[in-house]
Amino acid sequence: MAQASHMSVPDPGTAIRVEHDRKRRQFTVRLNGSHDRAVLLYEYVGKRTVDLQHTEVPDAYRGRGIAKHLAKAAMDFVVEEGLKAHLTCWYIQKYVKENPEPQYLECILH
Repeated sequence: MAQASHMSVPDPGTAIRVEHDRKRRQFTVRLNGSHDRAVLLYEYVGKRTVDLQHTEVPDAYRGRGIAKHLAKAAMDFVVEEGLKAHLTCWYIQKYVKENPEPQYLECILH
């Protein structure tokens, strides 16, 4: 039986590595070592305020927890940098609702 090896990453045993590109204002996860990437985009909307705008995972990789890793990395960044955040992205809103860490809740602007 043939396997679709081109969709095998991340494997259950492979850690998902989130990269933060501050210049492009995005968090990314490379998928299967190729040019495919999952991405979370943000913008600075004030000196100490970011808008977490959009999370996108290619269809073939959805349902594997990749967006959750992106959301966690973005929220940890907001906390570590002492920023405030607008949550425009519906997925990040969902992530924070499901993971109501006090340090996250203190950073969210409503």
